[in-house]
Amino acid sequence: MTYDAIVLGAGAAGLMCAAVAGQRGRRVLLIDHNDEPGRKILISGGGRCNFTNLGTAPDRFLSQNPHFAKSALGRYTPAEFLALVERHGIAWHEKTLGQLFCDGSARQIVAMLLDECAKGGVDLALGGAVTAVDHADSRFRVRYGVREAEAPALVIATGGPSIPKIGATGFAYDLARRFGLKVVEPRPALVPLTLGGDEVLFRSLAGVATEVVAKCGKAAFREAALFTHRGLSGPAILQISSYWRHGETLAIDMAPDRKPGWLREAKRQQPRTTLRRAIAGAVPDRLAEALAEHIGIAAELGNATDRALEAAERSLAGWRFSPNGTEGFAKAEVTIGGVSTADLSSQTMEARRVPGLRVIGEAVDVTGWLGGYNFQWAWASGWAAAQAI
Repeated sequence: MTYDAIVLGAGAAGLMCAAVAGQRGRRVLLIDHNDEPGRKILISGGGRCNFTNLGTAPDRFLSQNPHFAKSALGRYTPAEFLALVERHGIAWHEKTLGQLFCDGSARQIVAMLLDECAKGGVDLALGGAVTAVDHADSRFRVRYGVREAEAPALVIATGGPSIPKIGATGFAYDLARRFGLKVVEPRPALVPLTLGGDEVLFRSLAGVATEVVAKCGKAAFREAALFTHRGLSGPAILQISSYWRHGETLAIDMAPDRKPGWLREAKRQQPRTTLRRAIAGAVPDRLAEALAEHIGIAAELGNATDRALEAAERSLAGWRFSPNGTEGFAKAEVTIGGVSTADLSSQTMEARRVPGLRVIGEAVDVTGWLGGYNFQWAWASGWAAAQAI
């Protein structure tokens, strides 16, 4: 079978690329080893798919080249994807921080993309693993299942290894390396952090959530943190996990709405109250009890020195944690790292030294924040690649 383009991976980026290229008049084959397309779309956003973010901007993406994503994101915007959603009659709503979700099911987004592929006459091959990819005479030959196809353009859209239970693998990296492309070390991102040693006492707080500011280096996120039996999770922690590296400490402001001097003011206003009661006005009771015990001011505030209360404020505003790891690719929403942007064109996603080869979506070393950013990168990079096929 001969095509104009073969797209490997029927996830968000691959579906978008195939649909757009097909509607541009290209004959496209879309291959995925899973039995159904869009597996990651289906489980995202609690099954409602956080399909984009109105606040999308290049500075909300991590990459060894922070400028790489600008071109694609600038040419295919959240407004354009939202217009597509609305053309298909999919009801949506905005949650916090610009996050857009389906009112109904994530299946609506997959159905929309499949409908767009059908409009472009895309051939879809599911449930057959790719067993060989060859390149000769400016053509790519792909064997999948018992079949074989060839095309002058090949698009790698198989994502990263995050969430292996839905079929995610490192296939994109292996294939990219075969073609001589560099791969930036992949690691779990948007992932819960695990604690050990001195932090074990917080395991007793499993299930407690509170709003915090999580900080790592210059990065800071104000959202909820959730204590788990293994460590820390919740949006603030998932966000900061993308910036954290093994061996680093991170800081948590446990009382982000409290101004400096608030405990000394509490001492003057309510000298007979305890530190635990004072903290309980800022965080849940169980957490307040654990923090007060750890800080170690047992007396009433009226009997504590201002110096001790200042130290307690500093501890609460910059509680330092040393995670001993993450919950790994099994629980990571995305993969940070991937095929190096140094080897790709930001305009067309094409490999500089392998004409016709393109890499898009999560397989590339571009990783967005939590909240729909990674889907927007999938749509934009898939669209950019399709324009050049």
